[in-house]
Amino acid sequence: MGDGQRGPLVGVDRVGAPLAKEASAHALREGDGGDEPKLLCRGLWKLYGPGAKRTLEAHGGDPPLETLRAAGLVPAVRGVDLAIRAGEIFVIMGLSGSGKSTLVRCLSRLIEPTRGELRFEGEDLGAMSARAMIRLRRHKFGMVFQHFALLPHLSVLDNVAFPLAVRGERRTERERRAHEMIELVGLAGREHHLPRELSGGQQQRVGIARSLAVEPELWFLDEPFSALDPLIRREMQDEFLRLQARLEKCIVFITHDFDEAIRLADRIAIMKDGALIQVATPEELVLAPADDYVAEFTRYVPRAKVASVRSIARAARPDERRAAGSVEADAKVESVARQVLAADAPLLVVERDGRPIGLVDRESVTELLAAGLPA
Repeated sequence: MGDGQRGPLVGVDRVGAPLAKEASAHALREGDGGDEPKLLCRGLWKLYGPGAKRTLEAHGGDPPLETLRAAGLVPAVRGVDLAIRAGEIFVIMGLSGSGKSTLVRCLSRLIEPTRGELRFEGEDLGAMSARAMIRLRRHKFGMVFQHFALLPHLSVLDNVAFPLAVRGERRTERERRAHEMIELVGLAGREHHLPRELSGGQQQRVGIARSLAVEPELWFLDEPFSALDPLIRREMQDEFLRLQARLEKCIVFITHDFDEAIRLADRIAIMKDGALIQVATPEELVLAPADDYVAEFTRYVPRAKVASVRSIARAARPDERRAAGSVEADAKVESVARQVLAADAPLLVVERDGRPIGLVDRESVTELLAAGLPA
């Protein structure tokens, strides 16, 4: 039923599954349809200090935080289980010192975990030699960090081509690939500029182009936009989403900015004291936080910005015989609020295939806008 049309309410006898039931399915999902995750870790620990392994073993592999600190250990990563899928933007958040960057470096084995299983495309990374890990990073991993680390004496073209030169590719091939990536990130015409001749946003694009030049299967980004001013940061987020729509990489992205996280992420992991507190979609984090710590992260996020219409849909009442139009279940409430509030009757909530799952009305939207998810 198109917007503005009216008709009988057919097949509307229930709303979608409750959000709380869906949340647990996201926490350690290992791929849709049983597909193997691109990156998997189980029981991952990183402790700093003497006797770290002995302490883990002495407490059955899962010592309390207080025990670790009493033993003089710094618990950077504690018992992390994750399954990250191909094509997914997986964002890791937490306060400073929560373990975000250490976790990402453990996932790429730039830092050796104290304990835990780590697999990439089914292969055991922990069993790989140092040489094999270097090859993997050169050929399948891409990395972008907050500090651009561009080589100041090399041109944009040579900076982007640098990782290809390191792995021994011929000049003609690496320059061809570098030109492609420079065009992809919108810097065509600046191939022969030096980094100091570029703005901060342009330098960040060079860093992104350089990491993409190796055609990574897995892309690690540690606060890549945090040093940029707000306007350039928004521009880089747009660019990032455009690239991901085209390239469909598996991305692990660290940020402090929750607005950035909800804009970019398919799922978000919240960390505290080295442990994962909750892994969920942005909507689930905002509407069903696991505890007060997660709720604090989402306190100032407008619910309508992340809540889908599905989350506030209700069943039709016996006396309701018509709808004032329809909206998609996966649309954000913010995007349809005006339409719902202006309608003289509830709107039908439909799946993408047109199947109705419930109704949305002024009352449900008003309650969400005022105080979060309706009771």
